[in-house]
Amino acid sequence: MTADELLAALDLPVATRVDQRVPKKLFLENGAPTAADRRAITEGVEECRWVAALKPHTIGVPDYRDADREYVEIHILQLTAAPDAKTTRLIELIHRAVPYPMLLVHEQASALTLSAAHKRHSLGEAGKTVLESLPVAVDVGGHAFARFQGDFAAALPLTKQPQSSLYALYSGWLDTLVALLAAGRSGRFRLCDTRAAAEARRQALETCTSADAEVARIRAAAARETQVARQAELNQALGAVRAKLAAALADL
Repeated sequence: MTADELLAALDLPVATRVDQRVPKKLFLENGAPTAADRRAITEGVEECRWVAALKPHTIGVPDYRDADREYVEIHILQLTAAPDAKTTRLIELIHRAVPYPMLLVHEQASALTLSAAHKRHSLGEAGKTVLESLPVAVDVGGHAFARFQGDFAAALPLTKQPQSSLYALYSGWLDTLVALLAAGRSGRFRLCDTRAAAEARRQALETCTSADAEVARIRAAAARETQVARQAELNQALGAVRAKLAAALADL
């Protein structure tokens, strides 16, 4: 899958197209709190384009406002990153810098990543937005997801997302990314029927990630341990974490 194919799969109306270059200055002024972050943007961003802006009058989906967030438009950006850029941090910085919910198409060498992250009002700065959590980012062109690309692309069109509000629509895209991540573990691509089911799946994925890290930590500790009693304790702990991982996998 190429970036053009990924953008085409969204099936966006012509009226949403912007096609403007985004200067690095925007990200430096709004998404780089430290010198290291500024360097990550300066050296990591080769080119960024504002592909589209989805607004109520261009797609026929109403905006959304509550005490925590305001979704009045959704942006689609396409970023080309330097081969040695730190992908995870750069994606987070770009999402932080743009004040609107955004789908980010991120190209780097042979990797093609699509990411999304919900935003809410800042509690500390009036008029500012912050990420609710780290972006959900998936290398959609990666080998692990190759056999799901057809189903994933078929689930992406704008018209297949919830249409009750821009918040619901964006949640639909984020849930589709989570479904692809889950497919990489479960072996099947499946969309959830309800918000509750989607949230349960997201939590199960988080459990899988933390359990993987814990398994690696326990194995490393066991490899260094020389006392038989302590090795037995670590093996017991490893079994408990594996059971937790199996239960989480069953929820995907």
